[in-house]
Amino acid sequence: MTGGKTIKISEIFGPTIQGEGALIGQPTVFVRTGGCDYRCSWCDTLYAVESQYRHDWVDMGPEDVMARIRELSGGKPLTVTLSGGNPAIQPLGDLIRMGQNEGYTFAIETQGSVVAEWFADLDVLTLSPKPPSSAMETDYAKLDACVKAAGPKTKTQMKIVIADEADFAYARDMAARYPDLSMVIQPCNLTASKDNPDQDALMAKMRWLVDRAAEEQWFSVTILPQLHVMLWGNLRGV
Repeated sequence: MTGGKTIKISEIFGPTIQGEGALIGQPTVFVRTGGCDYRCSWCDTLYAVESQYRHDWVDMGPEDVMARIRELSGGKPLTVTLSGGNPAIQPLGDLIRMGQNEGYTFAIETQGSVVAEWFADLDVLTLSPKPPSSAMETDYAKLDACVKAAGPKTKTQMKIVIADEADFAYARDMAARYPDLSMVIQPCNLTASKDNPDQDALMAKMRWLVDRAAEEQWFSVTILPQLHVMLWGNLRGV
């Protein structure tokens, strides 16, 4: 282990594609950190969340993480996706700056419950506050602080998964609260803990989202599937 503050790593894998959000379909290497301050009811990465898995996580310095990214990408810069758990609780600033100096870009997804000063160094910040179906509460003051911390240079967007009508109303409220942020919604994978998700149910939910947005003339939203679930189901590490 070399240099800088250590980062708890659950897994590093790729290159694959980003399966959701504004960068959907783009080649990326995933750096998944361990640990989270949330316990969402439908979490699909409990192995990077629950403390019972902490012995599987590895403490790595930013130089070691960057070396693995280079190895996976063949030294050819691409987008690095920082995920979790909640990656915002990890000291990722040195890694981001190190990689950017080599031509890599960095995108992160976080629920907006932890503010990090290095948000301003990111290329893309996806805030994914959790709707009512997650059984989590949104701290709007912290969410506001995350948007402010990112500043004008970071491309900040919002992404919300939708399981039901209450979640849809929550997303509509978020769009009204943050009119300057682009909004992505997607169907919630309620079978995330199972090996084989119900693809028909996900597509039915996708069609429902399209219809609901059209009914309300919500034309500024982007509606996307979970592409990785369509391709690989709930298989880990793709």
